[in-house]
Order: sequence, then structure tokens, then C-alpha cells
Amino acid sequence: MSCGNHHDTDCREVLDKVYTYLDGELDEGDCADIRQHLDECGPCLREYGLDQVVKQLVARHCGCDAAPEDLRARIRDRIDQVRGELAT
Repeated sequence: MSCGNHHDTDCREVLDKVYTYLDGELDEGDCADIRQHLDECGPCLREYGLDQVVKQLVARHCGCDAAPEDLRARIRDRIDQVRGELAT
């Protein structure tokens, strides 16, 4: 996905790292780059908002149980599929 505008950090790179960002697993420099990009890019911010809501919903309903890796992979695949459909 790309919004068509120039950014220091590419839209696809931001969206590829959004789960790592939400999990707090990026270093401060990468976090700052993603925050800056989300401040400037409406389409990515909307995508980030959706990802954040899904993550919160899963956390609220699954408690502390970790999702099985195969389920996580299927969800990521479906999200990638939807992103691809939205990009066309």
C-alpha cells in the first residue's frame, strides 16, 4: 500500500512493522519513524487504527493465552490478502 505521497519511511515498511510497533518491540528510533509517518499519512493511520483495534479485541477476549502460531499465521495471511485487495 502506498498513499502516493513521499515520506521518509515508506508506507509498506510502516505497515509491515505495525504489529512489532504495537507490541513495543522496536527500538526508539524505529518507533519515532513510525510515529512520524502515522502523523503524516492518513491511509496508514487508518490501517494502524484497524490493526490496533483487532489486537485489543483479541487481547481482551483471549486473556493471557497465547494464540497458536498457525492461527496467528492464518490471521496475518488474511490481513495481507485484504491489504492487497484494498491496494488495487
